[in-house]
Parts: sequence; C-alpha cells; structure tokens
Amino acid sequence: MSDAEWAAIRPLLPVPAWLQGRGGQPEGYCHRQLLDAIRYLVVGGISWRAMPADFPAWGRVYAFFRRWREHGLVTEFHDRLRGKVREREGREAEPTAGIIDAQSVRAAATVPAASRGYDGGKKVPGRKRHIVTDTLGLLLVVAVTAANIGDRDAAAGLLERLRRLHRDITLVWADGGYTGDLVDRCRQQLALALQIVKRTDDMQGFVVLPRRWVAERTFAWLMNSRRLARDYETLPATSEALIRWSMITRMGRRLARAAEGR
Repeated sequence: MSDAEWAAIRPLLPVPAWLQGRGGQPEGYCHRQLLDAIRYLVVGGISWRAMPADFPAWGRVYAFFRRWREHGLVTEFHDRLRGKVREREGREAEPTAGIIDAQSVRAAATVPAASRGYDGGKKVPGRKRHIVTDTLGLLLVVAVTAANIGDRDAAAGLLERLRRLHRDITLVWADGGYTGDLVDRCRQQLALALQIVKRTDDMQGFVVLPRRWVAERTFAWLMNSRRLARDYETLPATSEALIRWSMITRMGRRLARAAEGR
C-alpha cells in the first residue's frame, strides 16, 4: 500500500494487547508488512505457500490472518474503515438502509463436500455468498453457505445478524428471490421493512433496477480479487474473512484518494 493509504488506515487498526499492557508477545513483523502480504494474496490469487520472498514467511502471515479471523479483529478493522468511508462521503457512520443479494461461485477441489452444494437455478456447483450492503455498496454482513441453500433460508439468519449489529437499519431492498414469509417475518420479528424490487412484464433486455444494482456492483468489486473468483477455502469462515479483506483493500484506497484530494 502507498504511504498515503497507510497513514489513512493506521489509526483504525485494532490495538495489540501488549501495547495496552494486557500481556502477550509483540509482533515479530510490522503490521504494514503483514497487511500487504494478505492483500497481495487476495488480489493476486496465489496460495499461502507461494508468498513472495519480499514478504514475511508464509507461515507467519497465515498465523496473523488466522488470529485476526478467530478473534474477530478483521471484522472490527473492516467496520471501522466502513464508518470512516461513510463519514468521508457525508453520511452517518451507521447506515439506515441496505441491499441484500446472493452470488453462487464454483468451488475448488479443496472445498469439503460437507460445505458445498449445487445451485440448480444458476447451475453452479460450489458455495453461495450472501451479503447485505449499505447504499454505497459497502459490506455490512456476509455469510458463506453451500450453493444449494436457498436465498430465503440464508437470509433469515443474515437479517437477524444485521438487525443485531446495525440497530439503525429499518429498510432492506431485495430481489424476487426473497418473497414469501420472509417479508412478514422481518416486519413482525425484526421491525425491518423488506422491500422487493421486481422486474415488470413490460421490461425487455437489460434494465438497471433501482437499488439492486448496488449489491451487484459489490459482487463485481469482489470478483476483481482473483482469490475470490472461485472458492478455494476449506472453512466458510475463511471465505468470509477474505471477502472482508478484499473490501478492506478497496476502502483503504478510497480513503487514500480522498486524503490526496483526488
């Protein structure tokens, strides 16, 4: 990352326990080196053992990645960045509306059979990414499931988590795959309005539908990271963490451009 980007994101990094006097051993490498190594892996699509010699040893980088995933530090860092980007755009740090959507991706041979499936509608064998974004396309919550899990089935738990983490949200836009009992359940149990945006019968060819395009653009952003072009991860939690790292890279660059006045 550039010096401008590092200056923008450094104050948002989680503070290590040893710096707060809570014990623990100091890192052997600078956080900037470790972050650069993980970002390189996500964007370049390499394997952990193919980490270039310019970075710390792959085992140290993976240990850092796993520790941040298991202790929720990557989510904390991601959410701080999202709040900063929203404030730079003149918004409140916490959103009041979101967009939900899902994307099926093929799974590599490293993905266990227990966490993969077949999406009959998209004809994709692998996993499915369920996301909720804000109106800027920034990630709010994400869940990775087998591809045979229906959108409505996964959305029930995802929206509950969204309501718990983001209390200000009152409206979520969705496509026709989320119709049915889910709309009533959101209104009655979550105090959340789930608004379905459908194509009308008179629409022909490609039409940009209101609000739905925001989540589709977020999926396009994710697919720019080669590691996410296919699901290679053994654990769905690792896939979710890599999605957050991809968004961290995008948001960090966005903050750097804003700081430089571009």
